[in-house]
Amino acid sequence: MINAVRELDAWLAAEDPEPWVVETSGSTGRPKRVVLSRAAVRASVAASARRLGGSGRWLLALPASYVAGVQVICRSLVAGHDPVLLEEHESFAAASRDADFVSLVPTQLHRLLETDAEALQSFHTVLLGGGPIDPALRRRAEGAGVRVVATYGSAETAGGCVYDGYALDGVAVALDPGGRIRIGGPTLFERYDGDPDGTAEVLVDGWFLTSDAGRLDEDGRLHVLGRVDDVVVSGGVNVPAPAVAARLREHPDVVAAEVLGVPDEEWGNRLVAFVVGPVSVEGARAWVAEAHPRSWAPRQLVVLDEIPLLPNGKPDRLTLRGLA
Repeated sequence: MINAVRELDAWLAAEDPEPWVVETSGSTGRPKRVVLSRAAVRASVAASARRLGGSGRWLLALPASYVAGVQVICRSLVAGHDPVLLEEHESFAAASRDADFVSLVPTQLHRLLETDAEALQSFHTVLLGGGPIDPALRRRAEGAGVRVVATYGSAETAGGCVYDGYALDGVAVALDPGGRIRIGGPTLFERYDGDPDGTAEVLVDGWFLTSDAGRLDEDGRLHVLGRVDDVVVSGGVNVPAPAVAARLREHPDVVAAEVLGVPDEEWGNRLVAFVVGPVSVEGARAWVAEAHPRSWAPRQLVVLDEIPLLPNGKPDRLTLRGLA
């Protein structure tokens, strides 16, 4: 971690540096190498500080190889502080004493609320990204006195560029006719390293075409509905897998849940639920059907001790599909 801090410090101070390259998580396939200019990173840092209403020392609790970790380091350095490195402290609570801000993924927040709620309360803001945030988790955090700001973005947008549903200053958000989210503005990446065709597919007329579906409400607030390919066509019915997963997480016996579609000879695709907790497939189907059409209920249930995660805290979808 310390090497990444020193390298990014030199990069931020250099007269005319080469772009920084970060990899995507590769949660659905081969990771991409995303080329980010210093201007894009600095634009993100400045817009984040304006929205949060302050800047200061950040605690690095995420891998420095991913964009979320890069941004934690850069936000801290631009504010005039070396980031606090979690790995150099005996506990999260000990590390939190020297930091003003922290960026986490939902799994980390869930666990830390059990063990270090008082430490979380000490932060000016806890940025939460890397995946969908269940309303129940957010309510729990806020009930514990933790200020949470949910972010949406990716390596291609230099990290989170939409905070609590609203785009940061200078960032534009729009939807294409099919509901696919498009993002514009100064935080966009330059290209995929060594992949001009992939770059041309997603950088179109100054917009980054994400892989996510969304909707904009009457106040202009973005609601992310999940990945475009998370809509599973099963038996001729379009089933939004994230909505099913969110419903399962509300079950009193479910600690965590993810839902994916896998190929099936009879149904085209079958909906598979991966859950942590003592629930049966019949119980899961009935629970989903209470809130959604019965056709949305999962046809297979895989009970796990924990959801497999990538190093950045996102669910490992490839491993999950293998378990199905």
